[in-house]
Amino acid sequence: MRALRRVVVTGLGLQGPWGRAPDTLFDHLLAGDSAVALYAPPDAPTRLALPSVRCADFDAETTLGRPLAMTMDRYCQLGVAAALDAWRDAGLGERTEAEADPRYGVSWGTALGGTLTFERGYRELFIAGRQRVSPLSVVLGMVNAAASHIGIQLRLGGACLTYSIACASSATAIGEGARRIRCGEADVVVAGGSEAPLSYGILRAWEAMRVLAGGDEHTAHRACRPFSADRAGLVLGEGGAALVLEDYEHAHRRGARILAELAGYGSSCDASHLVRPDAVGQARAIQAALADAGLTPADIDYVNAHGTATPEGDPVEIQALRQVFGERAARLPVSATKSMHGHQLGATGALEALIAVLALRRGHCPPTAHLAQVAVECQGVTHLQQGQAMPLRHVLSNAFAFGGSNAALILKAAEAA
Repeated sequence: MRALRRVVVTGLGLQGPWGRAPDTLFDHLLAGDSAVALYAPPDAPTRLALPSVRCADFDAETTLGRPLAMTMDRYCQLGVAAALDAWRDAGLGERTEAEADPRYGVSWGTALGGTLTFERGYRELFIAGRQRVSPLSVVLGMVNAAASHIGIQLRLGGACLTYSIACASSATAIGEGARRIRCGEADVVVAGGSEAPLSYGILRAWEAMRVLAGGDEHTAHRACRPFSADRAGLVLGEGGAALVLEDYEHAHRRGARILAELAGYGSSCDASHLVRPDAVGQARAIQAALADAGLTPADIDYVNAHGTATPEGDPVEIQALRQVFGERAARLPVSATKSMHGHQLGATGALEALIAVLALRRGHCPPTAHLAQVAVECQGVTHLQQGQAMPLRHVLSNAFAFGGSNAALILKAAEAA
């Protein structure tokens, strides 16, 4: 039997609340800065302003060019821009159609796809009373549009796959992309996710579930407070994040810069409830990632938690960590960066995997912002309330989703690879 290959990260791409530079994002996170602000969809039929996270400086036409940008929903624009940056960061050259390589592929995640396109179409048909919508509506709105555009733009001839598993979408996409490399099906996979959920309809839908945090212009920046005694719900955000995954030998032959190694991936299903999380199911995903990496709980130096700041979700994740890490859980550094960048739904797993890579490279762990008092039900781990320098070899990044789908990724420092 052929030995499994090692998978390394050679490129990072980002479209986030502080722009496209990953190190700028990480600087803000280390400082405990919050990108959360009140946002009101400009075309809403009634006023609705909620704490949200926008990629305020993103201009699709400037970044991608007007002809290309017009063929994409915003979620797709954010994703393609991040993927192209990751490709350039990896030092991979321009490709032509003649060079399309079946050993190069795409593995992308999104929970909602082109919802802005569909919502615009509904308004045109049912509110404005128009007789037709844009003929591009279907191709702009489809959930595989971002992956397809990435494959087209980069001339990637291998499998081009989209994973839509709610908030575990892009973490799963990264894990499954790595699996294809490890078993020899691909040499390079552009993996990640993108989301643009800040429409009136989507905000109203999440608001109806009573899981969104509230706030006014003075308090919105601290609306997301994971693990806090006064946590009040999650904050939706938009964005895109991409990692270039590569076979270690392939990367070594071309002299690529290795940023980290994707050492382990685990997934599981709670198999219990559509929206209520389950600690046993989450623990299974983490344990599977440890087994995949050949590690023990003692090898994990830091956890970037899923931590959405919902009353029910946060304690369950802590229970899962305590089940896996046992007595060591009390000394396990944990933080939830969603407190600052919000929850990008299907894209958040990729964003937090990118943050895990940066933590390994810079030897710092970002904090959970706005965590003045840890809730009693969330105690049992070491919550990082400030950015902290520490030696890091292995970082665990969790992504848990409605439907009971769980994904866990373990990133390993490049010098330890």
